[in-house]
Amino acid sequence: MSDPREYHIDLDGRRLAVVEWGDPQGTPLVALHGWLDNAASFTLLAQRLPDVRLIAPDLAGHGRSDHRAPGQPYYIWDNVADVLALLDALELQQVALLGHSMGASIATLLAGAFPERISQLMLLDGLAPRTYAADTLPEQMAAALKKGKRIRRRGWRPYSSFNDALQARMSGRYPVSREAANWLLARSLEQTSDGWCWRHDIALSQPSVVRLCNEQIAAFLQRLSMPVLLMMAERGDEIDGVQPLLERVSELTYRVLDGGHHMHLEDAPAARIAGLIRERL
Repeated sequence: MSDPREYHIDLDGRRLAVVEWGDPQGTPLVALHGWLDNAASFTLLAQRLPDVRLIAPDLAGHGRSDHRAPGQPYYIWDNVADVLALLDALELQQVALLGHSMGASIATLLAGAFPERISQLMLLDGLAPRTYAADTLPEQMAAALKKGKRIRRRGWRPYSSFNDALQARMSGRYPVSREAANWLLARSLEQTSDGWCWRHDIALSQPSVVRLCNEQIAAFLQRLSMPVLLMMAERGDEIDGVQPLLERVSELTYRVLDGGHHMHLEDAPAARIAGLIRERL
């Protein structure tokens, strides 16, 4: 596989870092990573899709992309605007779209809002954003704002060595292999005078101040006019949550694959995912 190509686009003075793999003349596939991951999340799939032009941004506040302005919340729909700006900057009128977890939610919102821009929607262990029931929003907002103040005051705890950070990523809530952890940390970690620190914005850890409600999510799902391939992880914890939503998607292919939440970073399921993507493209 050829070396990845790295560049950035400017979003009104804010840098959005992008990685591309594969054939520059191949079918464009834009890939959106999950929460606290980065573009390197798609390294293993890129190795298995050399004929595809795989385009993966570091979403705002992640990896080598700039943070949002201090005090600005990380609303999921703001990522939709960023990805749309990426498509426009690359002069891509229509693309296939792949998303993992949080990236899957962003992809669904984008495809629902702009179905004419998306030829194929492919989702990994996620379908739509988490919701707040409308009548719980005041209490949820208050709790999120209080927790956000505490988080911003505390900041990230630095690690004394790269290996300590590597072990923490390998054994986190969603474990990954040493090789995958190295890929992710190469874009998410930097050495400072205090030790090894995360690049991603501490504000990403704040609970959502506002979320969409079930009726709004349903409206986006019903606008998905393109073929949708939903691949859920058998050993993940998201399957039950997507079940009530499946009937809202008209042109849906649903697959459950043997793997954990980061199955696209595991050899066997990644090979299966790449095969399903090739069939679509």
